[in-house]
Amino acid sequence: MTEASYKIDRPVTWRDYYEMTKPKVVYLLVFTAVVGMFLANDVTQSWLPPLNALIWGTIGIGFASGAAAVVNHVVDARIDTIMARTMQRPVAQGRVEPKKAVIFAIVLASIAMVMLWFLVNPLTAVLTLGGLVGYAFIYTMFLKRATPQNIVIGGLSGAIPPLLGWTSVTASADPNAWLLVLIIFTWTPPHFWALSIHRIEDYAKAEIPMLPVTHGEEFTKTSILLYCILLILSTVLPFLTGMSGVIYLVAAIALGLWFLYYCLVLKYRETEGVAMKTFGVSIGYLTLLFVVLLIDHYLKPVIGF
Repeated sequence: MTEASYKIDRPVTWRDYYEMTKPKVVYLLVFTAVVGMFLANDVTQSWLPPLNALIWGTIGIGFASGAAAVVNHVVDARIDTIMARTMQRPVAQGRVEPKKAVIFAIVLASIAMVMLWFLVNPLTAVLTLGGLVGYAFIYTMFLKRATPQNIVIGGLSGAIPPLLGWTSVTASADPNAWLLVLIIFTWTPPHFWALSIHRIEDYAKAEIPMLPVTHGEEFTKTSILLYCILLILSTVLPFLTGMSGVIYLVAAIALGLWFLYYCLVLKYRETEGVAMKTFGVSIGYLTLLFVVLLIDHYLKPVIGF
């Protein structure tokens, strides 16, 4: 699709630019980053994260994540017009020209880098830039079209926000922060593969080698189930390392069994809509897991375990 072929049937509004940042995805990423900031308090021995990290770190990470999403809209414009889930996106519909979207992404990324480097710390800025490049370019431009393991390899980019939140506070990449990255990294394949099963026809039509397209739905369901088990095991690590207490452990296992139940239903008793339900449960699972991490962080000193 060339720039000249775009037909804008209504004036461009701020909502189109806002939509390009994938706000629902960014909110979840930023939330995990903020939890990382609060969990880092054990290192700084303070009740709340420093305001510069909490305010500028959150905004900077959010802007960088939004910039990566905008690049994704531009690069995937042709694919988006083919897939029902994405065909209404602003660039795909021609409401925003690719050139203007790229400028918008550059502005967001530039503000994010300046903010993080000068108002937070250089390490967070460098790691955030790495995440942006990893998602917007390595995953979107190459991995997504090259291998059915695209979401596994590229998942690291979406898994680093808790680390970014942690480094915003401590200016160091503590091993405990990497445990949070590991959890999201392990969560990403079953989360996204469930959606891929639901949208398998779209991905096949767009010639994107998602796992259900290349290896079939049954293989993908088995992979989702195995990754879910691996995810549950990885969520126990914060307790085993002393990072979190019993409240977190009980909740993590309960939430893991909830997610596992839907993965089992998807594998052995699938009915219409189960794949999308599993996808939705995965989002609720991760959100609640990080809420429990935060609750446990503040209650653990009070109850003593």
